[in-house]
Amino acid sequence: MTRGNDSIRILIPLKARKKNGRPRIIPPADYSPREDQPQDPHILRAIGRAWRWRRWMEAGEFATIQELAEAVRLAERHVSSQLRLTYLAPEVLKRLACGREASAVSLYDLCFLAGETWQEQAEQAFR
Repeated sequence: MTRGNDSIRILIPLKARKKNGRPRIIPPADYSPREDQPQDPHILRAIGRAWRWRRWMEAGEFATIQELAEAVRLAERHVSSQLRLTYLAPEVLKRLACGREASAVSLYDLCFLAGETWQEQAEQAFR
């Protein structure tokens, strides 16, 4: 039998936070991910969806964001924020999609990052 003072405690420096609505373990700051680690599929899917919506808008299929939101059965606010992803810098898009680099910010923050200059976007997205 073991006594209460015979136990071993192991501390692992990880934090659990929600990312894109799902719990995710955040590693320590000095951790560097492996080269073959895939990108977050939620970010890639959101970028692809935003570009598809933008093409629909430019083709004249929908005149307003409200019409688009009704057609895809999502909230207008959500569609509007996701459409901001189409204004990400080409370098950021390349590193996310082709380079498979993990973003240092969440999808939510990435939507608002699109309003910054292209240089600031790259600096903040991949700190």
